[in-house]
Amino acid sequence: MDNVLKPEGFEEEKLFVLPPPFTAELARFPLTRDLYVSDIGYFPRALHHYRERADGCESHIFIYCSEGEGWIEWDGRISIVRERQLAIIPAGMPHRYGASEETPWSIYWFHLQGEQVLDYIRLYNLDAGLLSLPAGAYGEMVEGFDKCYGLLSDKPYSLPVQVLVSRTIGQLLGSVGLRAGKSGIDRKREQDLERAVRFMNERLTGTLKLSDIAQHAGISKQHLIYLFNQETGMPPIEYFLRLKMQKAGQLLSLTGMTVKEIAAYVGNSDPYYFSRLFKKIMGMSPTEYRNVPKG
Repeated sequence: MDNVLKPEGFEEEKLFVLPPPFTAELARFPLTRDLYVSDIGYFPRALHHYRERADGCESHIFIYCSEGEGWIEWDGRISIVRERQLAIIPAGMPHRYGASEETPWSIYWFHLQGEQVLDYIRLYNLDAGLLSLPAGAYGEMVEGFDKCYGLLSDKPYSLPVQVLVSRTIGQLLGSVGLRAGKSGIDRKREQDLERAVRFMNERLTGTLKLSDIAQHAGISKQHLIYLFNQETGMPPIEYFLRLKMQKAGQLLSLTGMTVKEIAAYVGNSDPYYFSRLFKKIMGMSPTEYRNVPKG
């Protein structure tokens, strides 16, 4: 039984709840039974917002705080939910939650049911308590919410719409899960790696030294080697050679350039060495690669 402190709603709120007969149909339908939205809403500046479910909820509850603060009592503890934090209350867990009296939260929320919702949560490590999302995830979260809410409000009983909503929410969970909870150190590692790889891609026609890449990325050579080994499983120069061979493969497939011309294009003046390197990395000779049907 739900306890509701403010049943009359909030100004400019959005709220949509599917009736039980239709959610039962979604639970049976092959393309939605893995994951579907039963409830979805947005409560802006939700002063006096409060819910209590002593026996938990049959759905997994997702609450994203876009501004302000609130709190959740769950699993024997109370957590303060702040701006850009995502809380996921598992199905069946007793809980209470509400808005701060001083700075009431604005929240995007939805309830998910289905056979694989828990698998999604565990796969993307979304069951690790409150998740802090980077600022860039705000637009992604709101865009995904608005798309699903608009579809459900327009055609709530359309199975094709429900399938699209299911896929959209699944994609949103994956994207959020990959970005959630990353520390400043994690984000800096990603940025360092991105700078290095971008620098490599811009110089596929020439040669690079390890010191060149490290200097451009703004890190030491030792840290560059560690970063590439951790994130790609190979040293930076080997990664650079693989980028060169991938570019060579594109030229073999899309142009009439000779092997010698392609070797020179990717900065290798010896076509025989180039052919041996290409076969080692791509698993076949340049000529064999060119003759393999693509697409």
